[in-house]
Amino acid sequence: MNNFGRVNPMAIPHDSNETSYLLPSNSEDWEGHGIPDFVYGQKDLVLQGIQWPRIAPSLPDGLPLSRFDSALCSAWRQRMELGLFRYRLGELQTQTLPGAVGFVAQLNVERGVQRRRPQNIRSVKQAFDPKQFNFNKIRPGEVLFRLRREPDLPGALPQEDVLVMINVSPLEWGHMLLVPEPSRGLPQRLLPSALRAGVEAVLLSSHPGFRIGFNSLGGLASVNHLHLHGYYLSHRLPVEGAPSEALDPEGHLHLLQGLPAPGFLYYASRPGPDLEALIGRVCRATDYLSDHEIAHNLFVTRGTPPGKTSPSSALMGVRVILWARKSSFGIKEGEAFNVALCELAGHLPVKTSQDFSSLTEAAALALIQDCLLPPAEAGEVQAALVALTAQEQQ
Repeated sequence: MNNFGRVNPMAIPHDSNETSYLLPSNSEDWEGHGIPDFVYGQKDLVLQGIQWPRIAPSLPDGLPLSRFDSALCSAWRQRMELGLFRYRLGELQTQTLPGAVGFVAQLNVERGVQRRRPQNIRSVKQAFDPKQFNFNKIRPGEVLFRLRREPDLPGALPQEDVLVMINVSPLEWGHMLLVPEPSRGLPQRLLPSALRAGVEAVLLSSHPGFRIGFNSLGGLASVNHLHLHGYYLSHRLPVEGAPSEALDPEGHLHLLQGLPAPGFLYYASRPGPDLEALIGRVCRATDYLSDHEIAHNLFVTRGTPPGKTSPSSALMGVRVILWARKSSFGIKEGEAFNVALCELAGHLPVKTSQDFSSLTEAAALALIQDCLLPPAEAGEVQAALVALTAQEQQ
């Protein structure tokens, strides 16, 4: 398969006037290497023409890259060449599981073995602990660049500086972290400014398979320091076009229908007031979940408008999907995969060759559904989020 990013992102020409996002390859001490800024404005957001190629799941070599994709992929690849990751990510063995869902399973043995052990977390509302590992303790070379918004982009709140860092245990090509103002020591609780940065990162990419996600504490976040994940996956996922049912008269909140798991769907077609309203709704929902000690996962992807329409190859806006789930602290070693943001969306990073070769759709669904809230509690959460949406409209 022609995985995007392995096509040779280093061959992409760069504007000679742009800041370089690469480290000096012969430097042993990067402390003096300042963090470059990736400054973006309205003109950098890719709002139209995003769709999957006719022949799926591979992406053509000629797929155009945005300025953001070029900066991210070239800097990320350089860090891989410099050995800053825990393992060298090769092309991952990938399969689409037979069945109605369309799970995309990938064998990633190294991540299962070599990723950092999760912190000792016992509460969705746990405070930040500076003595534990956090993103102020990483090596300087792990930072790729800083995201900076231009004033022409809407946003009621001042946008914090967001650092883009490599995930040293990558699950796929370009796996990075968005970390807002790490020096502030923010706990892993979603903030509007962080979500806006995540949604805008998706809009900065011209790749249909660039996604952003968030795991709460208890939702398999392994570090209690505010961060979002981002990565490329050259495959469509079920949640991009899955049908949904409106839960409020204005259509601001939908319930995703079908599999792999029911989730709350929010949608915006472009930046502006609708997107700002979406960010507020989502963060009010995650605040409610956090305050009530309910773990959750969130996934941001390009997708089709909500409703009962059939899936389309054209990805006309941004879907934000929120799942409330049972709390799970730590990693369950005996399972084929652990259920967090990408698994709920239909992407299954599998830990062992045996599990990869034997995994079925039914087995995957059983693992996912075992992590969901019982029906009565799920109903209570749905009623609460509907009420929050109604309050907004009063």
